[in-house]
Amino acid sequence: MPSSFSIAGRLVDLHAREIRPATVHVRGGVIERIEPTETVPERYLLPGFVDAHVHVESAMLPPSEFARAAVRHGTVGTVSDPHEIANVLGVEGVEYMIADGRPVPFHFAFGAPSCVPATPFETSGAELGPDAVSELLDRDDVPYLSEMMDYPGAIDGAPDVLAKIRAAQVRDKPVDGHAPGVRGDDVARYAAAGIGTDHESVSIEEAREKLEAGMKIAIREGSAAKNFDELIPLMDEAPDRLMFCSDDRHPDALAEGHIDALVRRALNRGYDRFDTLRTACVHPVEHYGLDVGLLREGDPADFIVVDDLDALHVQRTYVEGTLVAEEGETHIERVASDVANRFEAGPVAPADFRVPAGGDQVRAITAVDNQLVTGEEVVATPIEDGCAVADPDRDVLKLAVVNRYTEESAPAVAFVWGFGLDRGALASSVAHDSHNVVAVGASDDALAQAVNAVVRVEGGISAAADDTQVLPLPIAGLMSDEPYDVVARRYTRLNNHVRAELGSSMDAPFMTLSFLALLVIPRLKLSDQGLFDGAAFEFVDRFVD
Repeated sequence: MPSSFSIAGRLVDLHAREIRPATVHVRGGVIERIEPTETVPERYLLPGFVDAHVHVESAMLPPSEFARAAVRHGTVGTVSDPHEIANVLGVEGVEYMIADGRPVPFHFAFGAPSCVPATPFETSGAELGPDAVSELLDRDDVPYLSEMMDYPGAIDGAPDVLAKIRAAQVRDKPVDGHAPGVRGDDVARYAAAGIGTDHESVSIEEAREKLEAGMKIAIREGSAAKNFDELIPLMDEAPDRLMFCSDDRHPDALAEGHIDALVRRALNRGYDRFDTLRTACVHPVEHYGLDVGLLREGDPADFIVVDDLDALHVQRTYVEGTLVAEEGETHIERVASDVANRFEAGPVAPADFRVPAGGDQVRAITAVDNQLVTGEEVVATPIEDGCAVADPDRDVLKLAVVNRYTEESAPAVAFVWGFGLDRGALASSVAHDSHNVVAVGASDDALAQAVNAVVRVEGGISAAADDTQVLPLPIAGLMSDEPYDVVARRYTRLNNHVRAELGSSMDAPFMTLSFLALLVIPRLKLSDQGLFDGAAFEFVDRFVD
């Protein structure tokens, strides 16, 4: 049981919208009383931050280790969608995340994944139908339905989709949305199906339409998708209907900052202090009904101490009265995480990536740095020995997806433009959302080298050129079992190697690569079954007549 203690400072009351000197008395992990105090130290007490939508797996850390890293930045809780591991291990994966996060002092709210698999156009390791989703929602520790990525099904009234939404509604649990590029009448129908939030808006006009339809907007700033700059003006338009989220944050980024960085940026731009802090603290707690304290008498003692409300340097973080971080150092002890995985893919050969020429022009996926959306570019490719080949001098590379759930499937191969590799290849078993092995490369030899490095460790990320560097991810091929600081250093070293030695100019090449297989984000993507047009929601030919 946490010890009793008292702490004085300038209390930031986000409900009364005032700052006043006070002493907070904590007993048994709960704020027993808040006492007015005339003279207090020059520091501020305010509620801890909550990430309103995040896939913990994207930090390449299990929940217990994610918490150790996040509390350093004043984060006390997350609204976490475990559909990454669910696509690999099904319900067992969701249960893994809940169990691994339970021993640490942190508020994890894991949802019931609504779309496993995300589409029927890819191979995943599991399938969660309406019955499985309903059983998860029966649990008290599963407080919401995770993002409904099948927006066409929600708009068109697909029975399975509506059954999952209804399962949440009858249990009075909120439903998260995922509606990239959905506008006009379609967004109104999507919201009317029971969707309460969206984090996929890339333009302020799109977000305004979703707000008008009754949805709340989570302003996202992750490692690949960065929408803060475009959407933060909504703070002046609809401050009571906003939240902050990271969605997907890789280990190097989590080491540097979290929701605190978004609060700092908003305050530095002059947005209202209370509106900004309520967005980071109050709104996700109230929307999802989280058992996270908001610095009131009777609340769990979840709060942070900062030295200045502009610099927002987090001096201490408390969760249920336990001091979990101080001056950038975590006080949460490491938990031994179990290893659970499903990885059946076998070695590949360079010949597996050959593309027999069906013409001299191909549809190339256009990769966009810092965005999940892609474009389509028709490009000419060189023909050698009757096969279309990569042309790194023009930044036309090969993209491949290898089915990780069987040894008997040939890679799907297409072309990508905008990745910027001069040579070599990258591969990753983090490949949203089914998490097959995705790879990009300047040659067939390099593709095979990078993919086989991932196969050998049964999941991880790799870079191959003169030599091969690998970061193993033994937990579902998504997460490491090493400490967060070790993972961050190894990931940073690998990222820097790709930029310095292989020529990529992208901020987050592995994160961008991981989303090139995500079919529910337009436009052109690649699954293990072929090249897919996310706007038309159908497969298309690699070659253009």
